[in-house]
Amino acid sequence: MFESLIGLVAIIALFVIISRLQSRLGLVERELGALRSLVLSGVPPVAKPSEQKAVEDQPAVAAPTLVAATDAASPVVSDPAVVQASAPKAESQAGEVVSGPWAPGEGTPKAAKPAEPARPKAAGQSEVETALGTRWAVWVGGIALALGGLFLVRYTIEAGIFGPGVRLTMAAILGMILIAGGEAIRRTGFKVPVKGAAGAYIPAILTSAGAFILFGTVYAAHGVYGFIGPALAFTLLGAIGLATIAAALVHGQALAGIGLVGAMMTPMLIASRAPNPWALFGYLAIVLVASAAIARMRDWKLLMAAAFAGTGIWTILYMVDAPGANLSAILFIDAATLGVLALVWLGGRGDAAGPPRDFDWPTIVPGLFVAFSALGLSVDPAFAAAGYALPGAMVLAAMVAVALYRPLALPLLYAAGTVTAMIYIGIIPPTTMVSDFSIGAMGADGSPVAALGSLTLRIGIALGLVFIGAGFWAARRSATARVRAASWAAWGVIVPLVILLALWSAFGNLDRDFVYAVVAALLVVAFAAGGEWIARAEEPPLKGGLAVSFALCGSAIAGLAMLHMAFNSGWTTILLGAAAIVPALATRWRSYPVLGWISVGAVIAVLARVAFDPTIVGAEFLSRTPVFNWLLAGYGIPALAFGVSAWQLARTTNGRPRLAIEAATALFALLTVAMLVRHAMHGGVISTGAVTLAEQAIYTLIAIGAGAILVAIDMRSPSAVLRQGSMAAGVVSAAFIVVQHFLVLNPLFTDESTGGIAVFNLLFLAYLLPAVAAGGLALYSRGKRPRWYSAMLALVAALLAFAYATLSVRRLFKGEFIGLWSGLGQLETYTYSALWLVIGVALLTAGVWLKSQVLRVASAALIAIAVLKVFLFDMSELEGVLRALSFIGLGAVLIGIGLFYQRLLTRAAKADG
Repeated sequence: MFESLIGLVAIIALFVIISRLQSRLGLVERELGALRSLVLSGVPPVAKPSEQKAVEDQPAVAAPTLVAATDAASPVVSDPAVVQASAPKAESQAGEVVSGPWAPGEGTPKAAKPAEPARPKAAGQSEVETALGTRWAVWVGGIALALGGLFLVRYTIEAGIFGPGVRLTMAAILGMILIAGGEAIRRTGFKVPVKGAAGAYIPAILTSAGAFILFGTVYAAHGVYGFIGPALAFTLLGAIGLATIAAALVHGQALAGIGLVGAMMTPMLIASRAPNPWALFGYLAIVLVASAAIARMRDWKLLMAAAFAGTGIWTILYMVDAPGANLSAILFIDAATLGVLALVWLGGRGDAAGPPRDFDWPTIVPGLFVAFSALGLSVDPAFAAAGYALPGAMVLAAMVAVALYRPLALPLLYAAGTVTAMIYIGIIPPTTMVSDFSIGAMGADGSPVAALGSLTLRIGIALGLVFIGAGFWAARRSATARVRAASWAAWGVIVPLVILLALWSAFGNLDRDFVYAVVAALLVVAFAAGGEWIARAEEPPLKGGLAVSFALCGSAIAGLAMLHMAFNSGWTTILLGAAAIVPALATRWRSYPVLGWISVGAVIAVLARVAFDPTIVGAEFLSRTPVFNWLLAGYGIPALAFGVSAWQLARTTNGRPRLAIEAATALFALLTVAMLVRHAMHGGVISTGAVTLAEQAIYTLIAIGAGAILVAIDMRSPSAVLRQGSMAAGVVSAAFIVVQHFLVLNPLFTDESTGGIAVFNLLFLAYLLPAVAAGGLALYSRGKRPRWYSAMLALVAALLAFAYATLSVRRLFKGEFIGLWSGLGQLETYTYSALWLVIGVALLTAGVWLKSQVLRVASAALIAIAVLKVFLFDMSELEGVLRALSFIGLGAVLIGIGLFYQRLLTRAAKADG
C-alpha cells in the first residue's frame, strides 16, 4: 500500500512538472509576440538587467507580472519610461512575503503588511494545474508523511528491529521533526502567491502531520504498551491538542480543527478505573477557553461552533451514562460554556464590527446543548427526584441573562424559551413530557414526571417573571432592530402564557378559578402596558411594529384565558364576542395594524366555541322557552358586537379585518335566527334529528332575507364582503330550494302531512312565501347585482309559484297527504292542464309588464309543457267532455297568445316608425 502511494505521488509530481514546462513554453511564445507588437508599433523594447534576472530567478511569479505589464502597453505610448517603470514595480511586489495563509475573515497578524492586490495568474495556467501543483500534491504529501511514520513503526514491529521504546521514541522524533520543519519553512517567509492555494499551506500540513504522529505515539505508549499511566497520557494528549490549537494562530484554521478533534477525543482514548467528572469538565473548560480565545482572535466561527459542540456532547454523554451524575460538575460546565460565550467569544463583538446582524450563528450550538441539559435536570425522573429542577431553572435563567447581556446571543433566548415551554407543557394532564436519560429516550407518558408541588409552582412563577421582565426590557432597548425586538417580545409573552395555562391545568379548577383569573387579568394589563412601552421607543414612535403586535396579541390571549377561568360556558361566549369591540375602539387612539386582527381573533374564538357547543351552555342547561333563551344571547350579542366593531374599523383602519368582521356579523345574524327557529321547531331541544320541510322553509326565508339585507346595507355603505355575501346568500337559498324543497323534502315524495288548514299550511310556508321572497329579491337586486343573479332568483320564484299551485291542486283533491303513489283522477288531471295554462299566461303578462325576458321564457316553457301534457297524457287518460274541454281550452289559450304577440309587435313597429 505504501509503495502504491509513493507511485501515485510520483505520477502526480511528473504531471505537474510537464504542465509547468508547457506553461513556460507558452510564456516565451507570448513574450515574443509582445516584443513583435512593440517593434511593429515603433516603440523599442527596453529592459533593465535586473528585470531579466528577475524573470530568470522567479519564472512563476515575476515573469507573469512583467508580461502583464508589457501586454498592457499601448501602441500610442511613445515614452519608453513607462515600460521601464513597470518592471521595478513588479519586482518590488514579487519580493514581499507574508507568513501564514491569511484568508479573508481570518484576521491578519500584527506583523503582516496590508493586503496587496492579487497578482494576475499566468495566462494559460489551468485550474487543474493549480489544484494539482499547489493543493492536492501538498495534501497528499502531508498524508503520506503521516502514514509513512505509522508504516515505519509497523515495519519495525514486524521486522523486530527495535523494541517498543525505541520505536515510540523514533515516532515522537519524526513528529517533532515535521513540526520543526513546518515552523522553519514558515519563518523563511513562505508564501504561495496563487489564488486558491491558501488551503495547501505547506507549513500547516507538516505541522498537522507531526501532531497526528505525536497523538498516535502517546496513545500507543498508554493504550498498547502501557509505558505511561492514564494521568500522564491524558495530560500529554491534552497538551498536544492545546498546542496544536495554539499553533493554528500562525498555520490557519484547519490545524486548529485537527487539534480540537484530538483534544476532544482525548477523554475517550484514555480509560480510567475511577473516572473523575471534575477532571473531565475542568479539562473541557480549558480546551473550550483556549479554542474560544484563538477563534475570537481570528474570527473562526466554525472552530468556535465545533468547540461548543464537543463540550456539549460530552456533557450530554455524561448525563446519560454516568450513574449518579454530579450536579455541581454539570452546572460548572454549563456555566463555563455560557461564560466563554459571553466573555470570550462575544466579548467586544457587536454590530459595529461588520454589517448589522440579529444574532451570531455559532451561539446556536451552546444554546441547544445547555438548554438540553437544563431540560434533563428538570424532567428526567432521576434528576427531578433528586430536586434538580431548581438548578435546571437557574440554568435557563442564566441563558436568558447571557442573551440579555450579549444581544448577538439571541439563539440562547429561543433555546431557553422552547425548553421552558416544553417543561410546563409536560405537566399538563393527561399527557406528560417524559425524558429518561438513563436510556437516552424522550417521549410522552400518562403520568407526571415529578410530583407536582409548591416547588413547581414557585419555579413557574419565577421563570414567568424572568421572561416578562427581560423580554419587554430587551424589546424596548432594541426597538429599532425589528427581528431582535420581536423575538424578545414574543418569548416574553409565550413563556408566561404557557406557564399560566399549565399551572391552571395542573393545580387549578378547570370549571372556575378566580385566583388564576386574577393572574390572567394581571397579564392582560402587563402585556398591554409593555406593548405601549415598546411602541414609544420605536422609530417613528407608536408605529406598532412586530414587537408591539406580539405584546398585544399576548394580552388578547391572556384575556381569553381570563374569561375561561372566571366564567361559565355561556358568559364566556357572550363576553368573548363583546370583547371584539375593545381593540376596534382602541383604533381611535392608536393606529396599530394588529388591533383589527385581534378583533378577528375574537371572532375566531367565538366560532370555535359555538362549533364545540352550539347550545352555548350545554344541552342539559338550555331552556325550552322559545326565543328568550341562551341562544338569543349567545349568538345575538356577538353578532351585535361584531357589527359595532366593523362600524368602528370602517372609520379608522378600514382594511381586511373590517371585511372579515362584516362577514362574521352577517354570519352570526343568520345563525341567531336559524338556531332560534330550530330550537322552536324541535320543542326547545337542539338535536341532530332530520330537518323537516317547515324548518327548511324557514332557513330558506332567512337566507333570502339575509341576501336582501346585505344588498341594502351595501348600497348605503359599499363593501366587497357585503356584495359577495349577498350574492352568496342568494345562491345558497336557490340551492336549498332546488335540493330540499323540490327533491329531498317534497311532500309528493315524502308524503309528509301538509296540515289541516286550507290556505295557511305547509305548502304556504314552504313554497308560496319563498316564491314571494325570491321574486321580491330578484326585483330589488335588478341593476344592483349582475344580471344572471336577478335572472336566477326570478326563475326560482317562478318555479316555486308553479310548485305551490300544482301541489295545492293536488291537496284539494287528495287532502292532507299528497303522496305521489295515491294516483291521479281525471278531473285532477284536467285541472293541472288548465292551471298550467293560466300560470303560463300570468307569467307572460308579468314578463311583458316587468320587461323580464326570464319570465317570458319561463312562460313559454310552461305553456310548452302544458301542450305536451294535453297531447300526450290527456288524450289517453281523459274521456268524454273533459278531453274535449282540455283541447278547447288549449286552443283558445294558444290563439289568444298569438293574438297578443301580433298586437305587441304591431305596436312596437308603429313606435319605431
